[in-house]
Amino acid sequence: MKDAVLNAKQAQVDAVADKMSRAESIIVVDYLGLSVAQVTDLRRQLHDADVEMKVVKNSILQRAAKQAGYEGLNETFAGPTAVAFSYEDPIIAAKIIAKFAETVEVLEIKGGMIEGQVQTLDKINEYAHMPSHDELLATLASMLQSPVRKFAYAVKAIAEKKEADDSAA
Repeated sequence: MKDAVLNAKQAQVDAVADKMSRAESIIVVDYLGLSVAQVTDLRRQLHDADVEMKVVKNSILQRAAKQAGYEGLNETFAGPTAVAFSYEDPIIAAKIIAKFAETVEVLEIKGGMIEGQVQTLDKINEYAHMPSHDELLATLASMLQSPVRKFAYAVKAIAEKKEADDSAA
């Protein structure tokens, strides 16, 4: 019986360590004080962005972090802890959670890992307020579009002037 319990716990540690190893980012939060509706809303927002949020026992998280090579996260595993794993976009989880925390003050980011590096809370907040990949692409597109548009207007004006000169002659 005792072996079965230990095997089950080790399986949990292995599963969480696997998630940590595959994740582009891990954001650790204190969710104490959130209502069920708020947790559901946050989970939905994260899920829509392909981010997985789990509530895991701190002892499991500590063992998994050690196994995955992220022992630097262990100080964040105290009290009520939820962990958001993002496997593709390294800053989307931080962005969503930081934005959610602006409206729900009891939600607190404790720390995390971004692109293989354990980050300070200040650095995570800095990442959270950076423009997203799509926002950067939209900005770049508008910056490139403006000179092209001006060039097109100039070419059109030259063509119209040439037509006017040709018809006047």
